Amino acid sequence: QLLVGVWLTIQLSFGAMAIGLLVSIICALLKTSGPKPVQWVVNIYVELIRNTPFLVQIFFIFFGLPALGLRLYPNEAALLALIINFGAYGTEIIRAGIESINRGQIEAGIALGLKPLQVFRYIIIKPALRAIYPALTSQFIYLMLTSSVVSVISADDLTAVGNQIQSATFAAFEVYLIITVMYLVL
Repeated sequence: QLLVGVWLTIQLSFGAMAIGLLVSIICALLKTSGPKPVQWVVNIYVELIRNTPFLVQIFFIFFGLPALGLRLYPNEAALLALIINFGAYGTEIIRAGIESINRGQIEAGIALGLKPLQVFRYIIIKPALRAIYPALTSQFIYLMLTSSVVSVISADDLTAVGNQIQSATFAAFEVYLIITVMYLVL
């Protein structure tokens, strides 16, 4: 059962990482070179998410959105909350990487006749990703560890499976020790 929980945690984490990275790149691009109103919206999103606890965010998505008519299953709400959370933190990491690129390199790409998307793809994002790789990797690890919180809304993950086993066996120390080791290995 715990191995099934590990697999579910991996699926949830990697899904959130992939989609969250895409959200991060788009938001970082909009924040660095978008129109002022769009930059303002991205800034609000980033500050709102980075300055509220993840538990509150997941409760808002799972329990609050139904008041607006949007009901999500626990795994869907968990994935959405993880994507939104990673997107905000990733936006700032990627923005820092984008801003670390020398303006002269960007101007050289434009002078060579590259289109804006080509400049972004070849001159900005590749070197930026190399520069931010350590911070982004740390954020990926943090996301996987944060996924344990989704068990509070009954989403399927390693912690939820462990809670079910502990409830049935009353072997809290053993179950949570094994879960701790599994997260460490992950």
